[in-house]
Amino acid sequence: MTVEDMKTGPKEPRSSVLTEAEEAAVVTFRRHTFLPLDDCLYVLQPSIPHLTRSVLYRCLQRHGISRLPDIEGDKPKRQK
Repeated sequence: MTVEDMKTGPKEPRSSVLTEAEEAAVVTFRRHTFLPLDDCLYVLQPSIPHLTRSVLYRCLQRHGISRLPDIEGDKPKRQK
């Protein structure tokens, strides 16, 4: 094994801004509401005052829920 093969950084990525409880609240809220990023920010900011858009985005990205799932009927189907 060479130095290039070794991973750098933390073994378990976590937020340096949010506590584990705040991060869990953000993830749970997003999974239940499927609101867009900015809407989540406006709803969660009163309860987590130090939450910023970038912190929220990085948290959602870390948990694999930064993109909303495609929902049937959202867009008209494209024709050939």
